[in-house]
Amino acid sequence: MQAHPVRIWVDADACPNVIKEVLFRAADRLGVEVTLVANQVIRIPPSRFIRFLQVPAGFDAADARILELMAAGDLLVTADLPLAAEALRKGGMVLDPRGEPHTADNIGEKLAMRKLMDELRSGGLQAGGPPPLGNAERQAFASRLESLLANRSAGAKPADMES
Repeated sequence: MQAHPVRIWVDADACPNVIKEVLFRAADRLGVEVTLVANQVIRIPPSRFIRFLQVPAGFDAADARILELMAAGDLLVTADLPLAAEALRKGGMVLDPRGEPHTADNIGEKLAMRKLMDELRSGGLQAGGPPPLGNAERQAFASRLESLLANRSAGAKPADMES
């Protein structure tokens, strides 16, 4: 039984434009379906491989729609750790916009760190967010994306992403 072709789902409300551009180029070059899901309109280039799905405004509406539509083996691009954890439970692969994979082996630690930081902030700790996305992160994302798609088309399983 052959696996379905990998589809890429993008949690697009917070996805940096430079990462969307990398995804658009990959979609057309590799013939991979990319679907951006957001509650605000997002411009996409004309392509038979790129789609936009607008969801109603509301807490986690985009997340719920992505989880409803994605299948095991699909790739999700998101920085949202709870969404990443759910996608992994469905058998998906998850890549954050900085090129870092979220995996079954590391998602628990990342969620715990997120909870700790939330608690520290609510206690008054003034902590900044992540540094701005730069060229190194864009390159890391593009490189990891290429690797994931090449491995998937060669028959690798989602767990092979962890290398």
